[in-house]
Amino acid sequence: MNHKNINGYRYKNLTFLLLSTIASIFLLKNDAFHAYVLDLGNLEYLGAFMAGFFWVSTFTIAPATIVLFILTETLPVWIIALAAGLGAVIGDSVIFQFIRNTDITTEILDIFKKLGGRKIAHVLHSKHIRWTWPFIGALIIISPFPDELGVSLMGLSKIKRPYFFLISFILNTAGIFLLLMASFVINR
Repeated sequence: MNHKNINGYRYKNLTFLLLSTIASIFLLKNDAFHAYVLDLGNLEYLGAFMAGFFWVSTFTIAPATIVLFILTETLPVWIIALAAGLGAVIGDSVIFQFIRNTDITTEILDIFKKLGGRKIAHVLHSKHIRWTWPFIGALIIISPFPDELGVSLMGLSKIKRPYFFLISFILNTAGIFLLLMASFVINR
C-alpha cells in the first residue's frame, strides 16, 4: 500500500488499534516477556512504577497486579500505590494522547452508524448525556478494571490535560491502594 492509499484509508486508526491489540496478545503469551513482567517485582520502587504503567491495560493488568501483590511483601502499601499511581498516569497519558490526537471516535461512530446505531449515537453525543462521560470514565479508572474505556471517555469529553493527569494520578493511586489493602484483608 503506498502513502497515498494509506491517507485515503478511512479506518486507519481502528486498524492500528486492532493490530497493536493483536501484537499485545502475542507479546503477553511470549514466555520471555511474561517472565520479564514478573521480574519487575525485584526492582522495588521502579518495579511498582512499571507495574503501574502496565496496570492500565487490558492485556497486562493481570501480571502487573501480581507484581504489585509481590511488592507488598517488602514495601509499604502506600509507597507502592504512589509509585504505581505515577506509572499509571504515564500509561493513561499514552491512551489519552491517542484518543485526543486521532480521529478514532469519528471512525467508531461511522462504523456504529453503518450498523444501524444512528439514533443511539445521536443520544450519546447529546449535551444531556455527554457531561456524564468524565464521571463514568473516573469510575472505571478507580476500579480494578483496565483503564482504556475510562480514559477514552475522559478524552472524548475534552477535559484539559493537566486536570486529566491529576485525576488519573489520584484515581489510579487510590484504586491500587484499595486493591492492595483488600488483598491483605482477604489473605488474613
